[in-house]
Amino acid sequence: MPGAWLVKTEPLVYAIGDLRRDRVTAWDRVRNHQAKLMLRDGMATGDPVLIYHSNADPTGVVGLAEVAGEAVPDATQFRRGDESFEPRATPEAPVWWARPLRFRTAFKACVELSTLRDTPGLADLPLLRRGNRLSVMPVSARSFRIILRLAGG
Repeated sequence: MPGAWLVKTEPLVYAIGDLRRDRVTAWDRVRNHQAKLMLRDGMATGDPVLIYHSNADPTGVVGLAEVAGEAVPDATQFRRGDESFEPRATPEAPVWWARPLRFRTAFKACVELSTLRDTPGLADLPLLRRGNRLSVMPVSARSFRIILRLAGG
């Protein structure tokens, strides 16, 4: 199995329903250097991606996408006046990167964070580590299978 990933999004900003409607979107506005490196260098076209709703009630994994292409410079960094504008960035030397993600499915029910915490076999899931605030993170093949099973797939 290729690498698997989990990306966080706030549903009031961009929810799984938005991804379903759009079919493909640039996963942009990521402003953490470690997460940027995973987007740019870690992900590969075809990798599965779990979509996680944060800052929601409930929080949890709500669907599945896949990486739909190569990393590209995040266009929002070049837009003056945009909250994601990066004054150091130029088209020749971008600071931030994005990846296209393609919608695959929305789960019938959210796999809640509390369920993930209580499920044996998910100890290696970075999401569950204290202090982890990354919005993009790798998921082991084992954890990915367990989460799909919890989602009913």
